[in-house]
Amino acid sequence: MAQLTMIEAIRSALSQALEKDERVLVFGEDVGVSGGVFRATDGLLQRFGEERVFDTPLAESSIAGLATGLSIQGFLPVAEIQFFGFVFEAMDEIIGQAARMRFRTGGRFHCPIVYRAPFGGGVKTPELHADSLEGLFAQSPGIKVVVPSSPYEAKGLLLSAIFDEDPVLFLEHMKLYRSFREEVPEEFYTLPLGEAKVVREGKDLTLISYGAMVRTALTSAEMAENEQGLSVEVIDLRTISPLDMETIVTSIRKTHRALVLQEAQRSAGVAAEVIARINEEALYDLEGPVLRVTPPDTVYPFTLFEKEWLPTEQLVLEQISQAMQA
Repeated sequence: MAQLTMIEAIRSALSQALEKDERVLVFGEDVGVSGGVFRATDGLLQRFGEERVFDTPLAESSIAGLATGLSIQGFLPVAEIQFFGFVFEAMDEIIGQAARMRFRTGGRFHCPIVYRAPFGGGVKTPELHADSLEGLFAQSPGIKVVVPSSPYEAKGLLLSAIFDEDPVLFLEHMKLYRSFREEVPEEFYTLPLGEAKVVREGKDLTLISYGAMVRTALTSAEMAENEQGLSVEVIDLRTISPLDMETIVTSIRKTHRALVLQEAQRSAGVAAEVIARINEEALYDLEGPVLRVTPPDTVYPFTLFEKEWLPTEQLVLEQISQAMQA
């Protein structure tokens, strides 16, 4: 197996999807000639031609509208929103049209679309580029929301998303694009959507996260073991809509304590939903309240202050201690 970065794994998935099925189309701002702002689509135009990999105008609403129309006609569009913070211009098409299509038409039409979008902090981007808006879409019926945490996960989940029968929002954390490599199979493979993964076994506390914060969670779990002798289980949600509550509840019935970590602001986010569902489905298995670690409820700060705003391993470690004392 090859040692790939996440951006290389995503490019591999796109290439294999284009090769496997002529219905797959890749388009967005600068994805063709330039190969994407992060080079995720580098070389795909030259290999598959401008009818299948092409640039669009700088208009997110038209990108999403084109994806809706193409999907209804039987294509499998992969539409890139260049940065997730720009998605507001496309939300009517994504949530108001594509996500409702199967319901609105009584199952006559459906929209097998993937919306790819980079997001996430810690890389000193300009305003609107780092925003974590996944909670807005997790609340919207009819669309799956996937957030990979590693190159291996990114390729397998993206291939599943492309061939899913309904729209999928596929969010790629910018800090993960080139921060590390891992073994990724060269052949075509898929990973199931809607299934979380236990990435570290433990018995004292369940730490739940997704995306880049999974790396923070794993480091914090190691710190808790080395400094406090605690055995922390870490769950990577992978898909935040729909949530895999079976994996979460099974873990809590073993550890009896839980902490949820997210990069998005505190209120009304994925962490809040996970905690609510835990209280509904596993309240009597808990020995203390489920805590959460998030940034404050403010606009994402300018780059000078983002290190102070983003959750850190030390902050997670402090909350682990608090959860164990509750």
